[in-house]
Amino acid sequence: MAVHLINPSDNSFGTAVITPRWLFVLAAATPLSMGDPRLVDESLEQLDPATIQAGDVVGISVHTGNALRGYEVGRIAWKRGATVVYGGIHATLFPEEPFERGHAAAVVKGDGDVAWGRVLHDIEAGCAERIYDGGKIEGEEFLSARWDLMQIDKYMWASVQTIRGCPKHCSFCSVWRTDGQTPRQRTFEKVIDEIIDLRRRGFRFIALADDNFYPVTLTDLRLAREQNNHERVESLMQTRAERFSLMAEMAKLPKDMVFFTQITMESAEDTEYLDAMRRANIKGALVGVEAVTPEGLKAVYKDFNYSGDRLVQQLQTFRKHGVHVLGSFIFGLPTDKPSTFDATVELALKAGVTFAQFVMMTPFPGTVDFGRWEKEQAENPLMVDGTPITRYWLIPTAIRPKMFTPHPLMSSDEIGARTQGVWDRFYDFGAVWKRSSCVPNLRARVAFVLLSKLYRQMYAGTGISTDSARRKKAKTWARWMARQARKIFRTKPMPELMYPVWKPRVKGQPRLTQLTVQNQHVSGD
Repeated sequence: MAVHLINPSDNSFGTAVITPRWLFVLAAATPLSMGDPRLVDESLEQLDPATIQAGDVVGISVHTGNALRGYEVGRIAWKRGATVVYGGIHATLFPEEPFERGHAAAVVKGDGDVAWGRVLHDIEAGCAERIYDGGKIEGEEFLSARWDLMQIDKYMWASVQTIRGCPKHCSFCSVWRTDGQTPRQRTFEKVIDEIIDLRRRGFRFIALADDNFYPVTLTDLRLAREQNNHERVESLMQTRAERFSLMAEMAKLPKDMVFFTQITMESAEDTEYLDAMRRANIKGALVGVEAVTPEGLKAVYKDFNYSGDRLVQQLQTFRKHGVHVLGSFIFGLPTDKPSTFDATVELALKAGVTFAQFVMMTPFPGTVDFGRWEKEQAENPLMVDGTPITRYWLIPTAIRPKMFTPHPLMSSDEIGARTQGVWDRFYDFGAVWKRSSCVPNLRARVAFVLLSKLYRQMYAGTGISTDSARRKKAKTWARWMARQARKIFRTKPMPELMYPVWKPRVKGQPRLTQLTVQNQHVSGD
């Protein structure tokens, strides 16, 4: 019985920007007695069905964006005589769908780090259950990835996870419902060991694949103190101390390393935290700006963000403290007007955002927005090729609408065209060249331009706002540019890099460095 793990994708570029971490974590969760699993990442190349034999087990992880392809892969594997198991965020939200659409033998809900091994043992013993609930495991149970199984020359960035969950409750995001609002944090020792493993293998660019790298805000601490909630204050401070301990250890790593993460806008108020990020070589972060008007922020339950000039100042704060921003903006909110598009790109340019993504409003399952929309459609659902629009991920891409929720002022075509226009304006050569001044020399500036164009090509050129002909052309260009860009990220392995010798810690307590104690004291004043 061979075990296969497949990351489904309709877009194969031959090279990927970031490693799909789940693939290598579940490889680590595969029992040693079953041998090394065979990994297929379809963002590189699509599956060769001939590699699957009768009696094999095929694990497929699906999110909403790749669910349709995932079910197709499952049917292919089933026809080859394999036992098909689904997991991932979409299978967690719709556990019956893989049985109906993808010939699933079993579905894993929640975290797979522990559950995957149990599934395989049960299949081997002939007593597999239908649905397994992996739940939300604690940070100390998170597995390090099997990077020895990775095609090193195919990825630009590796990925390491430090924390799961997000305390926020944004209306367009499902993370706080699927991964929880209580952050579950890995010990920094395990994170550092995994980073060193990757640097020894030749990766110096690493994405910290976290739901929210800034789990405790200054506002959280202030409110807990005002409420005299001493237990919560202590819990928050422990989480914060662990963050600073991690960043202090990251600062000791080779100076050529570059980290990127995802963080909320509130971190701009915590300059002590941003300075610790800079010392840790966390040089960039995806920041969810979402909207630039108070009305838009209120519509997505994100009114803790600023707008207008205060937003510009907030975004500039990141750069002043050495953290470059990849700003994320949403178009198609009910409060948007035609003027919103120009206002958004002008603000992004004025604020000095290094990179940006502009996405069209999509109600993702598990979100507040999706629940509201599904109720609105319940009585008289719009059908597309026999599929209700509220199951849009099951509609073939060629006929899938570009937007799913009607807008009070603009058609979906107009929103799509205006969104594409914003991408084109932000990634215009002149604007990109101006932003490239953030890097030190001409070679780096040329690399910056290439990466900017690649990002635009992969995420705008093949995105929801394009037609099929343009998407096909964009894929061809992206594939070529990805090959060139990968050369920029390749670096010499560092097998001589030593792992630290860690002292045992008291269970549940962060082992504080001197820097962390100082930061904890300052934060508590």
